[in-house]
Amino acid sequence: MRNIIVDELVQKPIEEQEIEIVERKGIGHPDSISDGIAESVSRALCNEYIDKFGDIMHHNTDEVQITAGESHPQFGGGEVITPMDILLTGRGISEIHEKKEDKIEIKKIGLDRIAIAAAKEYLKENIINLDVETCAVVECKIGHGSGDLRDVFKRSTANDTSFGVGYAPFSETDKIVLSTENLLNSKDFKKKLPQVGEDIKVMGLREGDNITLTVASAMVSKYVDDLDHYIDTTDKLKENVLKLAFEHTERDVDVYVNTADNYENKENPSVYLTVTGTSAEMGDDGSVGRGNRANGLITPNRPMSMEATSGKNPINHVGKIYNLLSNKMADDVIENVEEVKQIHIMLLSQIGKPIDIPKSASAQIILNDGYKLEDAAPKVKEIMHSWLGNISIITDMLVKGDLRTF
Repeated sequence: MRNIIVDELVQKPIEEQEIEIVERKGIGHPDSISDGIAESVSRALCNEYIDKFGDIMHHNTDEVQITAGESHPQFGGGEVITPMDILLTGRGISEIHEKKEDKIEIKKIGLDRIAIAAAKEYLKENIINLDVETCAVVECKIGHGSGDLRDVFKRSTANDTSFGVGYAPFSETDKIVLSTENLLNSKDFKKKLPQVGEDIKVMGLREGDNITLTVASAMVSKYVDDLDHYIDTTDKLKENVLKLAFEHTERDVDVYVNTADNYENKENPSVYLTVTGTSAEMGDDGSVGRGNRANGLITPNRPMSMEATSGKNPINHVGKIYNLLSNKMADDVIENVEEVKQIHIMLLSQIGKPIDIPKSASAQIILNDGYKLEDAAPKVKEIMHSWLGNISIITDMLVKGDLRTF
């Protein structure tokens, strides 16, 4: 029996709370780059394991560290002086021992080669003005392991005592913050304004019915002619973000872009100019798990786990699976249970116990007017039970790249 408990959440719904803070670190932020590389390496290993060994082997690649380089951006040009260092660490299976008749057959993969290739490919696809071969040094220190294919990876049991949390629905502020970064880093937007880099941080503050968005956006120096062009670009960013925000809310919205800029010295202004579009080129380091949570946001008003999701194996690492699963459960409840206005879900594993039978699976709900807990609880339990019974869906989505981890 799954230990599923549904209780009523005694607090104001998020939209009625006076203060709400929501943050997103864009895909070019050094912490997000670390997350993206870690997950890309894990996915590449999963596919290689399936291809060469017939099944996913044990691995965790969630220890990516970026040490920033040095650059000299200038209007209309600039150069990277010292490349950023990217260190891939963790653990992975590089060979298996498979018994065939009276012989032991050893099968191997090029773990380091696969990891480095995956990291470079991720950078090429996502930090489009970064010359990976000259502006980044990728080093692999992932520990190699070996094992018996029959027993090396016990998929049915949790690898740790850990928890995952999720909530739904997204608030207006959640939607605006996430949509803003997604828009500014979309391919269509880059075609219109190529000078906008990928290192975009969006901080949302709602005070009552007033939303303030503070956007920090790195600019790519070779596409910015001069200070006037730079200022014009920040104005265009503000216009686009405001337009997007009003698609999600009728509240008052203020947008500020690159508030640390200083234009007093016109000949030598202090502005957010980069050569590659990411601050990792010149001073900002990055690590896995220091940025967005599994739902893509940092939300101090909502339940959060400090667990790093990206790069952990998608088979039995509950720190990854439960955070993603709980958000899927929460979305499903909001979509299909009309009685529920807001839901928080917490899943707790116990090391060595079956993943699909948590030590605790709890849901806290705020009800819509006119409904009682006993109306909603059975429906919520049914959805949670169904997701736990089909938990391998999360693994399949992760291997295919269909589920975002940050």
